[in-house]
Amino acid sequence: MKLIAIDMDGTLLSEKLEISAENLAAIQEVEAAGHIVMICSGRAKSDILQFTKRYHLQCPIGASNGAVVYVDDKVLHAAYIPRQTVTDISELLQSNDVPYKLYTSKGIFVPRDWKEKVMRAFENGDSHHHFTLTEIERITEHQLQSNIVQFYDDINELLQGDIEVEKFFILTLHSTQREQLLNHMKKPGLMVTASAPTNLEIMHENGHKGNGLRVMAQHYNIPLENTIAMGDNFNDVPMLEAAGFSIAMGNAEDKVKEICDAVTLSNNESGVAHALRTYVL
Repeated sequence: MKLIAIDMDGTLLSEKLEISAENLAAIQEVEAAGHIVMICSGRAKSDILQFTKRYHLQCPIGASNGAVVYVDDKVLHAAYIPRQTVTDISELLQSNDVPYKLYTSKGIFVPRDWKEKVMRAFENGDSHHHFTLTEIERITEHQLQSNIVQFYDDINELLQGDIEVEKFFILTLHSTQREQLLNHMKKPGLMVTASAPTNLEIMHENGHKGNGLRVMAQHYNIPLENTIAMGDNFNDVPMLEAAGFSIAMGNAEDKVKEICDAVTLSNNESGVAHALRTYVL
């Protein structure tokens, strides 16, 4: 029996945010052969479930970059950011007018002025990111109109309830500001990564995909040498390094490809299916 951990964006999902019929069929074949397929994503659990339900997948999940691991909708492991740290980071981001989202045990929360912050970040950001105003508006409106995002006014009031913070997702469209934030966030107890050149993701030091993979392997009593990981970006690196066999997508960052055992086709070419049929089935 093998455990296969698969990233979502840039890996399982095409650029149209769809799971191809070929990828879906390959996953089903792998599961029918007795292996375990795990979805390990930077997305929140509620966001991941929208896809698994749409495509009728029943996979264990590593959400928020593996900060929280679920099997049969039950929490197997959780690494939350301490409340005081959450408050300190939130106040820093607010004072610098940086747009960010909180991935929590109660869903995704954003400051009430989040959309305005995103628009200001776009206006003051670097031109080389090639975002258009229309694209930024589409992204913000889509997320605000979904049932996933909730608003809050005061971070201290939000943290008074039985809520735990899994991850900060920080939008960084200005390179100098990004570097300053990156340097500030590199401190004991925190894990700092990115899933794109335009974001930073902050978790508890144990809240990464590598730990999510280890926890899942231990749960199913599968040795790490019998695990496979697939990904495309820097937040996948801990998982790729922990796995017995690592596979980079054809569209992966070059530095990600360099650390992997193999490279498959791109996410738009059903690279997951190609890898599963080459290395598992």
